[in-house]
Amino acid sequence: MLKKRGAGVLFHISSMPSPYGIGVFGKNAKNFIDKLCEMGFTYWQVLPFNPTDNSNSPYCSPSAFAGNYLFINPEYLCETGLIGEADVKANLYEGSPYTADYEFAAEKRLTTLKKAFLNITDSILKEIKKFETENPWVTDYSLFMAAKEAEGGKPWWQWNKSFSHYSTCVQNTASLADAAAFWTFVQYIFFKQWHEIKEYANEKGIAVIGDMPIYVAMDSVDVWANLPQFLIDEKTLKPEKVAGVPPDYFSEDGQLWGNPIYDWKKMKKDGYSWWISRLKTALETYDVVRIDHFRAFASYWEVPADAETAKTGEWKSGPKMDFFSKVFEAFPDAPIIAEDLGSFGEDVVQLLEETGFPGMKVVQFGFDPNSDSSHLPHNAVPNSINYVGTHDNNTILGWLWEADEEERKFALDYIGFTGDNWGDGGYYSPSCRKVIEAVWKSASNVAILSFQDMCGFGSDARMNRPGIPEENWRFRTTEDTLNSIDFSYFRHINSIFRRMYPVFD
Repeated sequence: MLKKRGAGVLFHISSMPSPYGIGVFGKNAKNFIDKLCEMGFTYWQVLPFNPTDNSNSPYCSPSAFAGNYLFINPEYLCETGLIGEADVKANLYEGSPYTADYEFAAEKRLTTLKKAFLNITDSILKEIKKFETENPWVTDYSLFMAAKEAEGGKPWWQWNKSFSHYSTCVQNTASLADAAAFWTFVQYIFFKQWHEIKEYANEKGIAVIGDMPIYVAMDSVDVWANLPQFLIDEKTLKPEKVAGVPPDYFSEDGQLWGNPIYDWKKMKKDGYSWWISRLKTALETYDVVRIDHFRAFASYWEVPADAETAKTGEWKSGPKMDFFSKVFEAFPDAPIIAEDLGSFGEDVVQLLEETGFPGMKVVQFGFDPNSDSSHLPHNAVPNSINYVGTHDNNTILGWLWEADEEERKFALDYIGFTGDNWGDGGYYSPSCRKVIEAVWKSASNVAILSFQDMCGFGSDARMNRPGIPEENWRFRTTEDTLNSIDFSYFRHINSIFRRMYPVFD
């Protein structure tokens, strides 16, 4: 895996066609897998499956382990006899099929799941107990969610003392037992549905690439239940240091993310057990794991918690190979992709070499007329993953429209585009195809493009605009759109550029 030439599509569950306001696990996911197979793709990349925060970002979640219940298919609950057809109909969405309505889906799916929970059978209960035994993280997660409900959704450090301290809460679970049992049921249903989809993909020769943010949210079970493993004052429950990145070309203040920093010294003492457990769950959920902000394992930007910007931070040494030696002990052939984008030093380069993980290239980052960027396809090495664009990028057509004239001219010259219709979009967009082919020709073992770029969509179809908190993560599409893709074209380029080798040995 990742050693043979292959190709994939980035397309998150939330973006899939669905009558329920957001994509779900079901026939449309299987239909997409069938289409991937038909086009000769070998990878399907998704964003983190974790529950989202109020901004709908899958990169800021109350749990690094749990799955997002919005993706649960109501039809499955009906087929198993847990709800009736009227309950399924109550989840139907009458709004735009091109927008993921998280608020609608959350309200409807939660109501439906609570009704389903009341109808579980003894056999299902037995399966739930088995699931909880095999996934010990779910016990803490369910308790956390039950306490959060009891506290009106407030962040855990504002809870009453019997709940806010994990050690105290686990001794007083009686009042939360029923609510916690419900949240365990939700996770059981989520993973049961997902593993059916993943098995279907694997049977078709498609490997799933999942995504793992390196940091966790402050308001998460991961911090609440593992406080000593973070740089947090255990008396005040306030972080001492938070994560971010320093000022650079794109931001004079840097980026202040606010995530709590790991206490790597304490994590080392128990063999990085929390991380090993996290990776175990991720590698069971996906076939390949992309670790976001990989560079922080080499060195990370640490900012005082009371700072207003990231300017006042400083570089700290990460755990480096001491950590990954433990990873390789647990998972000798761990299929991991290192997100190594942005500015970094020799320590990151060295860590990549030592781990052997493939890094990332993004062609949009290479279109600088004044440099021979490592992101240009001709500079790619086999041990890399080459992207037309990621979830944070503009679509390639949107980029061409918004680039300055010098950058656009260089890009068009580089891809060999000679016409004057570079701005034409749609399924047969000539400029999009030229960019895709440039990436596909690269030496990179794996090439990835977003669903939006398959369709030649413009910037209005972007998944995320970093730094802009509103209206992200809402891109969604329809069955008609999926069926309108030029399947023969993608099968052709996957064939001629030799990206159809079987992914599973």
